[in-house]
Amino acid sequence: HVQLVESGGGSVQAGGSLRLSCAFDAYTPANVRMAWFRQAPGKEREGVASLASDGSSIYANSLKGRFTISKDNAKNTLYLQMSSLKPVDTAMYTCAATLLMFCDPGLSFLRRGVINYRGQGTQVTVS
Repeated sequence: HVQLVESGGGSVQAGGSLRLSCAFDAYTPANVRMAWFRQAPGKEREGVASLASDGSSIYANSLKGRFTISKDNAKNTLYLQMSSLKPVDTAMYTCAATLLMFCDPGLSFLRRGVINYRGQGTQVTVS
């Protein structure tokens, strides 16, 4: 049973930074694209960033330069470093993993809910 557990969310002032972590267990398949998505109340799910096993990353255009996705395989942890945070970044951030065969080249698979494994989410509030 694959488990993804997020941490690191919280409240921060505009302009601040946060680093989210997603601990995944050894049952997580190797042939997945790991990613972060977010959803604010009343808004559509939005893909934030994804990371392929070869280290290549994809970001939402609006977030390039402010967010960085990375993974530490030794620690089985996925990260999302967020900087220059804005109130519009306020949302529930969730870690996800999708089998490669179901991923499209961009992030739309996240928006469409094509997600094989997901965590419970961690709230980020920017004021």
